[in-house]
Amino acid sequence: MSIAKLGRLFTAAALTLAPAAAFLPHPARAAEAAAPAGLKGEVLQWFKDAESKLVDLAEATPESTYAWRPGKDVRSTGEVFMHVASANYGIPGLMGIKPPEGFDFATFEKSKTKKADIVPTLKASFAHLEKTWTDLSDADMEKPTELFGMKTTVRGGYLLLLSHCHEHLGQSIAYARMNGIVPPWTARQQAAAAAKKAAVKPAAQKK
Repeated sequence: MSIAKLGRLFTAAALTLAPAAAFLPHPARAAEAAAPAGLKGEVLQWFKDAESKLVDLAEATPESTYAWRPGKDVRSTGEVFMHVASANYGIPGLMGIKPPEGFDFATFEKSKTKKADIVPTLKASFAHLEKTWTDLSDADMEKPTELFGMKTTVRGGYLLLLSHCHEHLGQSIAYARMNGIVPPWTARQQAAAAAKKAAVKPAAQKK
């Protein structure tokens, strides 16, 4: 087999695998330490999935769109990101897990309006959320607590947070689409599929 033919086969194989790579998190956040075992690791995995996609959207959204809102009295794009960050600090705080110094659940959501301030705030809130979740002992997770009038456990509070992150991820995707922004992970998937199609087409023509 010639070197040129071998090279073509290698390229085609790499492009075949490319769509799977498109689903991976943002490269800057892809390298993570080994996750804990069991429930703790599984929940952490989905926290990181929400983080990766929300941060991707926050970075892909232009500053001019941060003040956009779909209607009166509805959160703006930037306020949704800050709402997620506020809950990431505030809900653990309601369960006795200390938030950063100076954090005020009542005012934090509207404390920042600029993209340059909101993106790092969102990232920092997920770092706090994931660390406090990982640091919980089994006994800590079983402690009873009450959130928004409902009796639960600390574990249940973090499951609420997991649901909250993905709820507002869906909202943020809808906001992005309404403003002509393709979610970055979808854009990567589409680019990989287009590259694969372009590579396969010449090979089919040669037949």
